[in-house]
Amino acid sequence: MTRSAVNRQWMARWLVSLLAAGGVAWSGMQPAQQAAVDSAIATPRETPTHARETLRVGMWTLWHDREVVLTPDQPNHQIRLRSCAGCATLTFTGQADVRADGDSLTLTAAGRKSNAARVFVAGPVTLTAHGETITLHDPVTIAARAGALVIVVTLPVESYVERVVASESGAADSAESLKALAIVVRSFALHEAHGHAEYDLCDSTHCQLLHWGSNGERGVQAHPATMATGGETLWFHEQRALAYFGKDCGGRTASPAEIWPHAKLVPYLPSQPDRFCTADGGREWASEISRAELTAALAKHGLAAPGWENITVARRGESGRAVTLKIDSAEINADQFRLAVGESLGWNKIPSTWFEVSRQGGGFAFHGRGWGHGVGLCQKGAAAMAQQGRSAQEILAQYFPGTRVADEATGREWRRLAGDGFVLESLDAGDAVYLQDLSRAQAEAIEQSGLHATAPLTVRAFASTPAFREATLAPGWVAAFTEGDWIGTQPLRTLAGRRHLADTMRHEFLHVLVEQQAGPRAPLWLREGLVEAWSEAKSGAGLPRTARSETAPALTPDATDNGLMHADNEAESAAAHRAAEWYAAQLLARYGRTQVLEWLRSGVPAGIVVTLGQR
Repeated sequence: MTRSAVNRQWMARWLVSLLAAGGVAWSGMQPAQQAAVDSAIATPRETPTHARETLRVGMWTLWHDREVVLTPDQPNHQIRLRSCAGCATLTFTGQADVRADGDSLTLTAAGRKSNAARVFVAGPVTLTAHGETITLHDPVTIAARAGALVIVVTLPVESYVERVVASESGAADSAESLKALAIVVRSFALHEAHGHAEYDLCDSTHCQLLHWGSNGERGVQAHPATMATGGETLWFHEQRALAYFGKDCGGRTASPAEIWPHAKLVPYLPSQPDRFCTADGGREWASEISRAELTAALAKHGLAAPGWENITVARRGESGRAVTLKIDSAEINADQFRLAVGESLGWNKIPSTWFEVSRQGGGFAFHGRGWGHGVGLCQKGAAAMAQQGRSAQEILAQYFPGTRVADEATGREWRRLAGDGFVLESLDAGDAVYLQDLSRAQAEAIEQSGLHATAPLTVRAFASTPAFREATLAPGWVAAFTEGDWIGTQPLRTLAGRRHLADTMRHEFLHVLVEQQAGPRAPLWLREGLVEAWSEAKSGAGLPRTARSETAPALTPDATDNGLMHADNEAESAAAHRAAEWYAAQLLARYGRTQVLEWLRSGVPAGIVVTLGQR
């Protein structure tokens, strides 16, 4: 099975639960192009029959590369590609060069050269261009337009959202502001067209910024925020709502009509004061730009011909932002002016349209506040709200008044049902009948492990198996998924109907308990193995069955860790889980639960690991 890069990362960092454990295995955003934005604001996209599962994202769209080099993602792996939709798959163990030649491609690989209109790469594959190298595990399509490559990556929606949240978030963000941002990012991506012919969204601030490489700690923080809001978008009066965000509104948000010509007013995107953005006193900016620099930028973008003399603000909007400017006697849109200067001279020159302008020697002095267009969510204000203890829902209510957060596919709101030490989130009020089953499973997990939860838990029951898989990016054999204090499951009625609800939930609660106690030196095989061993043990029945097994697994502890992190199919994953269970059960049988829990916190001594497979 091919996984996305994000999926591979969370498989390496976190643990998944198999129904095999229960005896069964299952299989600073810029606006989009003006016409598209104006149309979308006038009429939000109607509810589709089915929610989108994937998005086509333009890659490296600002570089206009002429050539890209493809190489296998790992030694001894192959590149798999097709030169047309119906062509046979070609495999290469070495590199393949793809070059734009007008509106067609030249493919050079294995000493041979051929022409193609498009190249379809199955992934995984490593791409190198303009000095940057990125490995992708998602399908890639390469075409050419006017001598430049058009590279399109097909990403699961939630993978796209996670990458954008990691790319667009800041150091001041915390869990709740990241959740709010994830919902806005998802809504923006799904609720309107963005004006691109070859793909749904680009990877630049024209749509939403997406860094293809690692985002470090921000990527780690973006993952749980995306998971916890999987499939959630903004709605207004039973229609999908438009959503925008910017870095810093300067103390007052803007209405769409102040930024984009012909945009109609919508009630949930007002211009309003934002005291959270200026909680630290606010910041202003200033810059000086020569007339020569401005002349070149405006001419390049077709806003004004050379020879003009003066710039003044012609009209301001409700927020105080400039709506139109006068270049001598001709009027131009202020945001188009800002974008032209930003693209030509740098985004820090005129970061917002909320400014004053005056002549300064041979140039012009600009003084203003804010960063970005100012419509919708202010990231600075949202981060301040989260630091004050406000929830993601409260943040969204502040910046999109009158909207509600609902499931993208159904339009239904998530219900929060209180359990004993946990909260069950569900789209179906009828899931309340399973609260007792979940409480019983949690109690059994506590009894078997001797551990107690250190924080309240959240169980999110998805409405369908496809919805669960799309939100968690989990492979087909996974019944539930645990990360930190959050558990996502396939529909509870499905698990109950197959008589696996108790086993699955006990397994997931054990994951939470073990991960809360695990220290940084605890190996993955021990963490997963303890969950598997205690899941197999019946309440009060003593040691799990594997403690009595005489046959050591073929996998070493190190190989078991590798199998848990990088299994490519259900059989490999099941073998790694069985091995982990065996090793953990041996520790429990030889040294007792108290000692093993100490090793869970501190790490298993090397000498103990060596003796595990010995008789």
